[in-house]
Amino acid sequence: MSWVSVCKVGQVSEDSPFSVKVQDKALGVFKVEDGFYAIDDICPHAYALLTQGFVEGRTVECPLHEAIFDIPTGKLESGPGCRNLNTYPLRVEGDDIQLQLV
Repeated sequence: MSWVSVCKVGQVSEDSPFSVKVQDKALGVFKVEDGFYAIDDICPHAYALLTQGFVEGRTVECPLHEAIFDIPTGKLESGPGCRNLNTYPLRVEGDDIQLQLV
């Protein structure tokens, strides 16, 4: 397994997640408290980018249909999301946020 840099620490804040495409997957990098998390960026209910949704605490709400997901776990908490989101391992190396490729 290898790690790939996807963004800089300064590009992600609790109010402003970062959207990135890695190996044909649209991912969102979110900051929750002092940690960084990567989840699917596309809502499974209908095509909408979760990085353009409403972030509150540790959840993100789909901007189209109000599905709410827990960012650290990807768990669907309410709404028409259909399923949980995939999560992806991240680490911080210096100023880089890196994603583990499997």
